[in-house]
Amino acid sequence: MSEENTTTVGEQTEKRETATQDNGEVMQHEAENGSTKQLSEYYNYEELHSRPYITPDSEIPENLLHLCHSFGYDSGRRGNLQLLDDNTLIFIAGNLLVLLDVSTKEQRYLRSCSGGGIGTIKAHPSKECFAVAEKGIQPNIIMYEYPSLRPFCILRGGTERAYCFVDFNQDGSLLASVGADPDYMLTLWDWRREEVMLRCKAISQEVYRVSFSPYNPGLLTSSGSGHIKFWKMADTYTGLKLQGLMGNFGKTAATDIKGYVDLPDGKVVSGSDWGNLLLWEGNAIKVEICRKGGGKCHAGMVQPFALEEGQLMTIGYDGVVRGWDFESIDTADSTGDSGRFELEPMNELLVGHNVCLSSVVKSSQPSDSFICFAQDTSGAIWKLDLSFTYTTPDPECLFTFHAGAIQGLDVSRISHLMATTTLDRTVKVFDFLAKRELTSSRFNQGGTALSWAPTLVNQIGSLLVTGFEDGVVRLLELYDPQRLNVVTGRIPKGDAKLRLKQAFKPHRAPVTAVAYERNGEILATGSSDSTVFFFTVGEKYKPIGFVRVPGPVQALEWTPHSHGENRLLILCQSGHVVEVHPPDPEVQRPGITFHLPELSSRAFRFRSIKSRIKREQEIARRQAAKDEKQKEREERLKESKQPDLEPEEDEEEVEEELPSIFIPKPPSPLYCGFYSSPGHFWLSMGGYDSGFLYHCQFSEEQDQDPLQRQDEPFDFLPVLNADDDPIRSFTFSSDRQLLLCGMHSGSIRVYPLQPGDHSLSSMQAYWALSVHDNQYGHLRHIRCSYDDLLVLTAGDDGNFFSFSLLPPEELKKGMQRKKANVPSPRVGLENEALAQDIEDPAACSIESEKQKLDKDRLRREAELKIAAKRKKLAELNKKFQQLLITNQSLPEHVRLKPEVRTPGSLSSVF
Repeated sequence: MSEENTTTVGEQTEKRETATQDNGEVMQHEAENGSTKQLSEYYNYEELHSRPYITPDSEIPENLLHLCHSFGYDSGRRGNLQLLDDNTLIFIAGNLLVLLDVSTKEQRYLRSCSGGGIGTIKAHPSKECFAVAEKGIQPNIIMYEYPSLRPFCILRGGTERAYCFVDFNQDGSLLASVGADPDYMLTLWDWRREEVMLRCKAISQEVYRVSFSPYNPGLLTSSGSGHIKFWKMADTYTGLKLQGLMGNFGKTAATDIKGYVDLPDGKVVSGSDWGNLLLWEGNAIKVEICRKGGGKCHAGMVQPFALEEGQLMTIGYDGVVRGWDFESIDTADSTGDSGRFELEPMNELLVGHNVCLSSVVKSSQPSDSFICFAQDTSGAIWKLDLSFTYTTPDPECLFTFHAGAIQGLDVSRISHLMATTTLDRTVKVFDFLAKRELTSSRFNQGGTALSWAPTLVNQIGSLLVTGFEDGVVRLLELYDPQRLNVVTGRIPKGDAKLRLKQAFKPHRAPVTAVAYERNGEILATGSSDSTVFFFTVGEKYKPIGFVRVPGPVQALEWTPHSHGENRLLILCQSGHVVEVHPPDPEVQRPGITFHLPELSSRAFRFRSIKSRIKREQEIARRQAAKDEKQKEREERLKESKQPDLEPEEDEEEVEEELPSIFIPKPPSPLYCGFYSSPGHFWLSMGGYDSGFLYHCQFSEEQDQDPLQRQDEPFDFLPVLNADDDPIRSFTFSSDRQLLLCGMHSGSIRVYPLQPGDHSLSSMQAYWALSVHDNQYGHLRHIRCSYDDLLVLTAGDDGNFFSFSLLPPEELKKGMQRKKANVPSPRVGLENEALAQDIEDPAACSIESEKQKLDKDRLRREAELKIAAKRKKLAELNKKFQQLLITNQSLPEHVRLKPEVRTPGSLSSVF
């Protein structure tokens, strides 16, 4: 790479800040003179939005990865849905703003300018522009024109770290913004002039929302965690001020308030956690509104969102939209001492079961005055017609997504197919080349792990192994239903289907990892219950047994073919690493348990060396400083040309104490790791020990209890700019010349490596791109496609993206005739009965079932013994009675008579 195209993070940031500062001055001048000149004319807009970070003096191409598609939707983010026109929705996906065409499903993107992420968004009432409020250090609010997407206004200095909400007033002339922790600053902007009108601290806790009253431009309301606050812009003798009154809940329990609506007379109706509405007058609750008989307005959280046609509209976490009579609410008063007013809704619309509505945006077109788009935190976007007439169409689910963190992701080894699972209980399969979802299956428990079976196990690439939070593992077959031999007249639907092939329950806690042995003969499953279970691979998977490990399992990795012996590396979240020999699947192990204590193993327990590294670095730095001073002194003596001159005595410097040796308690979590050579492995740690990759090996002394071990790495590799940003996931390209890392901050790093570099000595320069949310988008999954042309990432923010290693034009040209091949169904699949599933989360695990069966066997054996003894006693008793009868029939002089013996002596039978 040429020197002029190579910049550090700091240089890029400084360049951008300088550019935006310069542009701010020009824009201020232009705004005062009524000019509409665009911001992009003052600096390189393309660089601002697309340039990644590259380490200096590297040969890495400037644009290594090219964004292809966003498959996710952070549906749990508050207010993450805006409408720009009839067909264009916008929402935040990690560090991107996605513009989604409802009709064509095409996407356009805007990247976070700061790289720190996007806090919140808001469309202008005119829909001619929209605000993007960012996150980061001293983040900006950037105004973009629509549909050109050109930035034309920047608002600076409104908060320290992130914006949590912004809103325009009724005519769009003013903008209100609220900052997040630590300042929670409320700011009113004359945004066209880029000027702050008023500002003050909103409160000292999280704020969810702020808005202007549509009826009185001098009034505002804000709400959030356990509070609501009422504001007015007041003229005082020192000028215009913001004055706020905290809402007083009185006898009503305090609640988080996520939604409210201003009424024309100054009252406010807010929602509550428990499902009823609160009518505020002044800063006090006038009345709590419920349904007749004390029923709740909604089941769970309720949010008012609009006042339309004499109705107050509310949404709830119960998936229902209700319309309430405005006049009745406005004049509501409590009866008796209950403080409640009973009211039934005028209209009601059930959007769907398992639907959780959190925000609604309304169409601004008069012809579509009743059309709304709703955000569903269960992972969907809905189109609603709220006309409440007999001809009203049913709610339409426009898009479905995963809800919550992506727990498992893997790709097919032979096609451009991707599978994902989350705690929303779904497993989805995508054609990531065609950018579309192919199929989705729902289960009764959330998914926690996923692996696509290698071709050694399944040649056509149709088998998925999925782990769930109740400890169940399911084998799922993917097939093309169009190729089934079906009864004439029955046309299969869909491009792909998932079918349950087998279900078994090896664990009593969530499955955290699944991995096939390199020869495809054994499947290993790991769990947070600190066990690893082994199964034989075949038409039916059969349990071999399990081993216990010192901590919850984080990851499993089998040795590659380049290693001589076959081993399984078990990485535990607690920092323990265990290597075990795989069990022999041919050996029969009769017994009362599946436990395999005989398996040969060795253990390693990570002990922190970071403080010692820092100490040695500080010693080296001080020594280098001393050497530099000594060199300068000697040079001064030479320049003085007085060799007989006595050397200057240094003033005694008091050195600071060296950093002390520190061992974190509790130990740092282990995030990921991989083999480097037989018996050697790399670890990436979180917490205090982040910032390095640690090279470790198993000690020869393995007699010590694994829980009590203390093992130190024998080498380490500093990871630049990662002191608080550890590597959470990794993958290699097929030729191992690219190491792709998913970072805790949600960014991607790509390190070029020299061939055969298992010591990672060439892991120096890197290319990085911030793509997932910087605060909670920890990038836990990163994969390359089977042909190394595309990269897939998935994070805890619920977003997952595809990237191309080729420029978009070349990828489109090379792939335009290609499509992902969904495997054909097995012969006779349509005639097979469905596999039996495990639907009860309290079902016994394989080990518990074996223990139970053994107990049942012992109980049956005991019952048989008891029955046999009872039978014998009955026979003896019968003989005894016969003897008694015989004895009685004898003459008296020969008849035996009963005797009483002393205790402890043998007594007569009579």
